[in-house]
Amino acid sequence: MKTNHILAGLCAVIGLMVLSGCNYTFSLTAKPTHQIDARLLGDWVAVDKDSTKEELMHVRQYDESTYVVSMDNDIYRVFHSDFAGTAFVSVQDLNSTDRKYIYFVWRLSADGAQLSLQSVSDQVIPDTTKSRSALQQLIKQNLANPKLFNDPLTYQRKKSR
Repeated sequence: MKTNHILAGLCAVIGLMVLSGCNYTFSLTAKPTHQIDARLLGDWVAVDKDSTKEELMHVRQYDESTYVVSMDNDIYRVFHSDFAGTAFVSVQDLNSTDRKYIYFVWRLSADGAQLSLQSVSDQVIPDTTKSRSALQQLIKQNLANPKLFNDPLTYQRKKSR
């Protein structure tokens, strides 16, 4: 999965994504922590620095608390997993048979035109973490660790024609 485009799965993501796989067998929170944020809906574009190719991310509402994100013919299920005072999303890869997750923190500019996504590093939070409570404990312990998150991915809202 290409997490270099999302949400790198929003996400990845959100992303959205940094080229790496969805690593975790469970979402960060057992269920969505709040309803969707309508400001995230729409089409987003990032420019790959190496190839200068535009990467499009389409964010749509599935239900009151779930987004569907498509990128490069891949589909992701995304929901808010706010935890420890931090705005996270859990991004599930719907293309693979194992349907694993990756987690992103997200920030939206005040004008709603720029979306920044950073995935949780599996170098800090091992993908061998066995339970949600252990995962949450590790994230909480590492929130101040600058290595907890991978480099940010920045998307601009695509202007409608």
